[in-house]
Amino acid sequence: MSSPASPLRLGTRASPLAMAQAYLVRDALCAAYGWDLAAVDITPMTASGDKILDQSLADIGGKALWTKELDRALIEGKIDCAVHSMKDVETIRPEALTIAAMLPRADVRDRLIGAFSIAALPEGARIGTNSPRRSAQLKRARPDLEIVLFRGNVATRLAKLEAGEADATLLAAAGLDRLGLAGVGVEIEIDEMLPAPAQGAVGIEARADDTATRALLANINDTATMTCVLAERAFLAALGAGCHSPVAALAVMAGSTIQLRAELISPDGRECVSGEEWIASPADAEGLAHELLGNASPALRALFIA
Repeated sequence: MSSPASPLRLGTRASPLAMAQAYLVRDALCAAYGWDLAAVDITPMTASGDKILDQSLADIGGKALWTKELDRALIEGKIDCAVHSMKDVETIRPEALTIAAMLPRADVRDRLIGAFSIAALPEGARIGTNSPRRSAQLKRARPDLEIVLFRGNVATRLAKLEAGEADATLLAAAGLDRLGLAGVGVEIEIDEMLPAPAQGAVGIEARADDTATRALLANINDTATMTCVLAERAFLAALGAGCHSPVAALAVMAGSTIQLRAELISPDGRECVSGEEWIASPADAEGLAHELLGNASPALRALFIA
């Protein structure tokens, strides 16, 4: 297929990781259609979430801080599609937009940087993170640990760790790998720390009425990743979970069936409600959400139900 008459305008956050993910999408499109790299014009934008680094994300507007600039540009027709880390995308999206494709999912695990294992962390060690899920899971495993706020891109967090602002930190393996940092940190297996919903997945969003762009993107969509991530997002939607809600979930395809594992955790780690279901479609994830909410204490349930 010849290159399009005008470049496909691909919007992305301007952070190094977001740019690396945009290049993956560009390369997938060019490989699928035999285009030159110039056929995809990458348009970086600075997200609000990248500007405010001294406060918890949940306290200053949540996941919308990662997406609103791209959403506006997409709706106004300034770009044709936008690349997202799917774990940073709000569960409820504008009706004018649709998730048109996802790349094959990368490693879903977290990596611990600063120690060989969670058990090996010194008594009272300071762990840098901005994630309510990671904080709660760490507290569950090690109540003695101190959580300190770590915001910023991967390089910023690693620099903070090097400067002694914390004794260790946790980062997504997928992000480290995409930045060429595959040897950094020690993988924490999912049986010890279940990942965030949609962790490791890169999604591409388009305008719902832009059938031409949606058709282009459909040819690079990984069906298994799309199915599993949509199941995890449906689980979140049924919970009414927000950025303050410590929740983990992972869906995996097993033939034509989806294995969905999930857990709700209190911020102090003292309560954890977990479960697993085999479901036929992403919409069926609602059942596990209701089951876990039903098994949770009123205090834990209040963190989820809006």
